[in-house]
Amino acid sequence: MELIKTKGYGNEPKVVLILAHGAGAPADSTFMEELSAALEQEGIETVRFEFPYMQKRRLDGKKRPPDREHVLLDCFTRVVDQVRSDCGSGSRVLVGGKSMGGRMASILASRREGIDGVACFGYPFHPPGKPDRWRTGHFQDVSCPMLVLQGTRDPFGKPSEMAGHEQELEGIRLHWLEGGNHDFQPLKSQPQTQAELIVAAARETRIFVDERL
Repeated sequence: MELIKTKGYGNEPKVVLILAHGAGAPADSTFMEELSAALEQEGIETVRFEFPYMQKRRLDGKKRPPDREHVLLDCFTRVVDQVRSDCGSGSRVLVGGKSMGGRMASILASRREGIDGVACFGYPFHPPGKPDRWRTGHFQDVSCPMLVLQGTRDPFGKPSEMAGHEQELEGIRLHWLEGGNHDFQPLKSQPQTQAELIVAAARETRIFVDERL
């Protein structure tokens, strides 16, 4: 499996975030490239990889639905093991990702040790238009610190929809990016750009690492 690593990864990094892609876009999408660069500027090295279905898409160009959960988690586990082996015990290793990638990261952290933190960028709290199908039942099993960066216009989970889920979200740091959608794209009327919201998300990730890890 090919890994996309930032430059400082091979130089005894203090903090590494394994960053998984979302359901529809690959590891080198514009969003993932910009997020990885912004995190690197904050002193957080990143490692990106692709789940099996996306690896196949890269080979033949055919779009496929995501693999089953156990296949996604097996793939993610192999990357975590490799990064742990590469970096040793001196590095803090976080898992996270965009949308589905972040969800898989949080599920993985609820089931295994050796993960220092979780950072999710645009968490899919529920499918768009279906707020009754909540996806946080495993949150209370995540034993390490967890951060969710969420746009206030995200159809997968808006501020007003968090009511009634306080117990599940207890202990999770949830930071809202004003006006951002699922890709952190703000309204045209806002002074901030998408790139600026991505930078803000990276900065909040650094603060989270410094305060909680």
